Amino acid sequence: MPGIFPKPALPGIALRRWRLLHRVKQAHAAQLFNVTQSTISRWESGVQAIDPCAHQQLEQLLAARLDAAADQALARLVRESSRPVHLMCDLTHRLLACSPARAAQFASPVSELLGRSLWRFATPEIISKELSLDETGWREVSAPPAIEFVTGHNDSLVVPISQSACRWTRIPLSDGTSARLVETL
Repeated sequence: MPGIFPKPALPGIALRRWRLLHRVKQAHAAQLFNVTQSTISRWESGVQAIDPCAHQQLEQLLAARLDAAADQALARLVRESSRPVHLMCDLTHRLLACSPARAAQFASPVSELLGRSLWRFATPEIISKELSLDETGWREVSAPPAIEFVTGHNDSLVVPISQSACRWTRIPLSDGTSARLVETL
């Protein structure tokens, strides 16, 4: 099963986007990661893989958080939806919010799943779709707003997934990170 970043070049691209969004120069990023500026450049260009410690630090920088009022309003809309939907971090797959209809499908209370990655419950079809996101331009500004596919099914008792049509909608959050709205159609 792939890690959070499906392709080797993706962490560098994500780091560059984070730097540009937050107006952080490579030299300052190098200080944050305790590496040289040239290492940051090589990571961003995909010439050099990011080491595991820096990778974890980058994930923490890029993980979606619902800190701003607008983001909290989005989470509230998800929690109040009558449809089976949930909101997760587009990068880490951590559960951020969940509707009662979706929560009713889980064997564990939502409180035990919030803030945890749902990746371990992914079906082969979901994994395949995740791995193809970069080819579709999912993380680009001009990306299609949503994609639809058939999920397949898993054998999980905790977060069961039945084969169904699904829609992923990427939603930019106030801090520049992205969430993913997951809907059963």
